[in-house]
Amino acid sequence: MNSPANWRLGLVSKILHSSGVIAYPTEGVWGLGCLPAAADAVLRILELKNRSVAQGLLLVAADIEQFETYLEGIDRDYRSELEVNWPGAVTYLVPDNGTAPRWIVGNHPTLGLRVSAHPLVKTLCEAVGPLVSTSANITSRPAALNTFSVRRYFGDAIDYVVPGKLGESAGPSQIRVLETGEVIR
Repeated sequence: MNSPANWRLGLVSKILHSSGVIAYPTEGVWGLGCLPAAADAVLRILELKNRSVAQGLLLVAADIEQFETYLEGIDRDYRSELEVNWPGAVTYLVPDNGTAPRWIVGNHPTLGLRVSAHPLVKTLCEAVGPLVSTSANITSRPAALNTFSVRRYFGDAIDYVVPGKLGESAGPSQIRVLETGEVIR
């Protein structure tokens, strides 16, 4: 017999594989997500957020192995730094090796990647692979901290709001440039 959690995961997977957009809790804020290869869904997210494709988007995964394609050619020392700090609420800007879609990378020489420690995010990524992960807000407004705020920002424009709770982080993930150690956020 299917549990409600399995049924919900199946529904979310079906939505994502149909170029759908979901809202889901992350370590510190609610996020919007879709499959990175689903250009239509990515463009919908950008439109909802009033954000330019040139700005790029971040990807989140359940484990570092889900990012192998994007990490090909990376120096061993840099790989070690990722392994030490993941999973966690740290997004790294890694050199773009040309494998990520342009609508994800934007006009940047880097690609934003995070391996999440949030149990729900890990479960979603284990089921469907890496997801786009961007804060659930309209550009220049505060990130959503609850489902009420998600609905207030986006109404019915999102295909599904995954029930769950935020993690323990205070706000969005930290963003670091892998090769320089510079903290962007």
